[in-house]
Amino acid sequence: MTIIWLIDLKLVKTLDNGLVRTPPMGWMSWERFACNIDCDNYPNECISEQLYKDIADRLVADGYKEVGYNYVNIDDCWTEMTRDPVTKRLVANHKRFPNGIKALADYVHSKGLLLGIYGDVGTKTCGGYPGARGEDGTDYDTIDAQTYAEWGVDSLKLDGCYADTKNMTNMYPEMSRALNSSGRAIVYACSWPAYQIGQNPDYRRIAQYCNYWRNFDDIMDSWTSVTSIIDFYAKYQDVLVKYHGPGAWNDPDMLIIGNFGLSLEQSRAQMALWAIWSAPLLMSNDLRSIGGQYKEILQNRDIIAVNQDKLGILGTRVHSKSGIEVWVKPMTPIVKGVNTYAIVYLNRVVLGTPLIISFKLSSLIAGLPSEPLYNVYDLYDNSKLIGKLSNDQNLTLKVNTSGSVRMVKLTPVFKSDEIENDLN
Repeated sequence: MTIIWLIDLKLVKTLDNGLVRTPPMGWMSWERFACNIDCDNYPNECISEQLYKDIADRLVADGYKEVGYNYVNIDDCWTEMTRDPVTKRLVANHKRFPNGIKALADYVHSKGLLLGIYGDVGTKTCGGYPGARGEDGTDYDTIDAQTYAEWGVDSLKLDGCYADTKNMTNMYPEMSRALNSSGRAIVYACSWPAYQIGQNPDYRRIAQYCNYWRNFDDIMDSWTSVTSIIDFYAKYQDVLVKYHGPGAWNDPDMLIIGNFGLSLEQSRAQMALWAIWSAPLLMSNDLRSIGGQYKEILQNRDIIAVNQDKLGILGTRVHSKSGIEVWVKPMTPIVKGVNTYAIVYLNRVVLGTPLIISFKLSSLIAGLPSEPLYNVYDLYDNSKLIGKLSNDQNLTLKVNTSGSVRMVKLTPVFKSDEIENDLN
């Protein structure tokens, strides 16, 4: 196990497979395409080999790979309804995946991308397909891990349907060990704590065995769903931040930007908060038809840089009152021992005009030193420099209503450095 120092200086052991040292980025089929297996009536939207090849093509051709999105993740409903009767291995649906998963992995790899796949720790997947446990209690973890490795799979999402939640503390680690013994580096994404809401999930143990983990309800295509996730992360942030960092990430679920349920402003809000949280950025949308403004949000390099910051700190909410929230994340560069910070102002008010929101910096960031000054950059305006503040001055921003955000980065600048630069 690897040891990492977290903000509160507690030592936490995390899964030591050397993978996803920054939050994974890519695409996942579930929210947008769910378990649509009707390829006769929905040939371009069903769970099929062609869908994932199309998405791989778009990731490369449309610039997503260039900014970091490199996983193409299969979700539920890709297998036949039963395992191979002789080998007991999972088998891809012959009609929808005629060339098999190995050929699909080869295609995705040929594009310089990585392939993820889906399984379930229980007897069946949520869609009713074979799980990692047989109806008779047979454990297929080792067989499945070896199968994924031979196919060239790079990531596994293991769901938790049709399983006893009390047994997950032992069941999920079994697949972790099987993957680590498979001979291939495979990222392990668990749904473990999402099935133990209200049961005090053992995040210390989860971080020992999983690279990232879902811990709340499935995201739906609505702002209501997004805000429920925001509220969950705010409520439990003191716990979640302790077990979050390079190689081990809390996962608030997919980015639904470019679908039907979010306004443009709300799409900017989801991207900003997922970045503040150092969350996996896994899009679930149709990249073949996405609008240009949504593509611009998803490919915002300045906000992606906040998400991918090497410290991997989960940003936290520091203010919430009357529909106004402030979220803060310490990040690099660290200048003379002083962090750079990303700050999000979120306006959840749904009545009236845009609001002018203003807070003294020292009230938002505990222990902020009197020196230096901070350059303030607007991350939704090409990192335009919009001001320079000291710790006792106010960060004042005008924010639209109905789930709108302003997102800025504060970089420390010392007077001595400015004088030296002027002399040079």
